[in-house]
Amino acid sequence: MADAKVIPFDDDRSRSGGGARPARRRTGAGGSGRGDGSAAPVSALPGAQVPEQPGLLSDGSPEAGGADGGSREPGADAVDAERSPAGGWERRIAGGLAFLRRRVTGDYDVDEFGYDRELTDQVLMSALRPLADKYFRVEVKGIENIPSDGGALIVANHSGTLPLDGLMLQVAVHDNHPAERHLRLLAADLVFHLPVVNELARKAGHTLACAEDAQRLLEMGEIVGVMPEGFKGIGKPFGERYKLQRFGRGGFVSTALRAGTPIVPCSIVGAEEIYPMIGNAKTLARLLGFPYFPITPTFPWLGPLGALPLPTKWTIQFGEPIPTDGYPPEAAEDPMLMFNLTDQVREQIQHTLYKLLVQRRSVFF
Repeated sequence: MADAKVIPFDDDRSRSGGGARPARRRTGAGGSGRGDGSAAPVSALPGAQVPEQPGLLSDGSPEAGGADGGSREPGADAVDAERSPAGGWERRIAGGLAFLRRRVTGDYDVDEFGYDRELTDQVLMSALRPLADKYFRVEVKGIENIPSDGGALIVANHSGTLPLDGLMLQVAVHDNHPAERHLRLLAADLVFHLPVVNELARKAGHTLACAEDAQRLLEMGEIVGVMPEGFKGIGKPFGERYKLQRFGRGGFVSTALRAGTPIVPCSIVGAEEIYPMIGNAKTLARLLGFPYFPITPTFPWLGPLGALPLPTKWTIQFGEPIPTDGYPPEAAEDPMLMFNLTDQVREQIQHTLYKLLVQRRSVFF
């Protein structure tokens, strides 16, 4: 019978009847060391397997790049620095300083419409994003109906007394689309007559609501947004909420036909209740040059505090696109075709609004 191998289980503590033993030097992953400082090989019971230890090879020798502090993969230190909170703040500060330097030196680009993409991404979208995500808690559906490339015309309902729905739509498209596409909104003349608002609208990519500008943007492969109800939709009384107004003479359909781009219907629920319009001071509106002057349960009674929108829960749903590239070039001049397509888009938006309202649990939740 072979001699049994004795596996010591004692530690470095003193034994009975003997003095204190010198502490053994530990190496690697905690195995016992030799007197010369080299790692001792792991002994196994007969028939047993030695568990793999991180940083050690099967013979007990240290593995390259393992726990003994060997070489690491290239760029590993940079990745760790980026993941650390300090590295994140450093990158943000450096990016902010670089942005300010480009602003001061004029080293930035704008397109022929005045659109400043860098300013929109870095400043305007960052300012609007908390309003969309935290305040209105916008839920987006059907984002896959917006193409990943090429032009498309998004047609949406308009409401809310102030045009916050257009801004929330812009954030929804950019933040939820896999390609992070930018929405170029067509705005009314009044927007470009107001000081400060005029410059911000241009910088954010908005342009005048005219067929020529819209067609050029579509042919450039941009996503263009239009709200055909105009002031009739945004300034309607609270009692007529979610009832679509006239869509005009179908100019947006003619533009899409000329550019050969699809039309994407869009329904927005939640914007109607942010400023419940219970009255209209028409005389004051004429004096100020506004299409209407809203009276709500909080404005103007509470002063500036009354201008704070109610924190309603929003849902934005994009419907299936309506293709236009199959029509001949002269189709853009056919009034009957434009009427039918306009009515089709309007009915699809209205039907989706009713469906979303039925599914909604509450105005605020």
